[in-house]
Amino acid sequence: MTNGGELAETVVSAKNLELTFQTGDGPVHALKDVTLDIAHGDFVSFIGPSGCGKTTFLRCVAALETPTGGSLTVNGMSPDQARRARAYGYVFQAAGLYPWRTIAGNVRLPLEIMGFSRQEQDERARRSLEMVELSGFEKKYPWQLSGGMQQRASIARALAFDADILLMDEPFGALDEIVRDRLNEELLKLWGRTAKTTLFVTHSIPEAVYLSTRIVVMSPRPGRITDIIDSPLPRERPLDIRDSKEFIEIAHRVREGLRAGHVDD
Repeated sequence: MTNGGELAETVVSAKNLELTFQTGDGPVHALKDVTLDIAHGDFVSFIGPSGCGKTTFLRCVAALETPTGGSLTVNGMSPDQARRARAYGYVFQAAGLYPWRTIAGNVRLPLEIMGFSRQEQDERARRSLEMVELSGFEKKYPWQLSGGMQQRASIARALAFDADILLMDEPFGALDEIVRDRLNEELLKLWGRTAKTTLFVTHSIPEAVYLSTRIVVMSPRPGRITDIIDSPLPRERPLDIRDSKEFIEIAHRVREGLRAGHVDD
């Protein structure tokens, strides 16, 4: 929904989506009967146990995996067409920065591949680094930055070509809790400024509840949706909102959904 109560445009639409991998030990059912619509400007977190298909769903959206059943559209196109149209930026678990390139050089890389002029590359890299509060670090190398700063540079790289959709696969999972909290705050502010439709994979219940407009709870393999929770929390959220009654109630519902998924399996 938009702020005015009007229905927002659907950006990602999955209908009865399935994905089965064929292996030497037999078929592995990664996703089963996943139906989900994600609206423009939503921040949707996917949470569930390891192997439940959270990352697989993101990879299907990014055309890195091909579903074996059902349908999936991104901006009204097939995922492969959306990939060619540069509809999304992808942030992986590891920052994946090239150590021999400066931070600005890493952020510019997709722009170089896309054929932007050097002037446009520099301007977009500057703006993206400013958005993640890394101005002044353009000439540093990844090994000169902390893990949290490297992940912010990775987010800047995904933002550089200004795609409408941001796919984030546990980007803060390897960071300590203090750094993670700070980056959660920064990501929420960034989302508020850019209105990017964001799909975010996490194992953390507090992270999912804090960041999201909607939380998708998934079961163990084969990955199914056990609950979809629309968050009643305000869009602007200080960290101490995690002590509120509403936050605790949502976290409890997520936990119950995860437990129910295990019982049903």
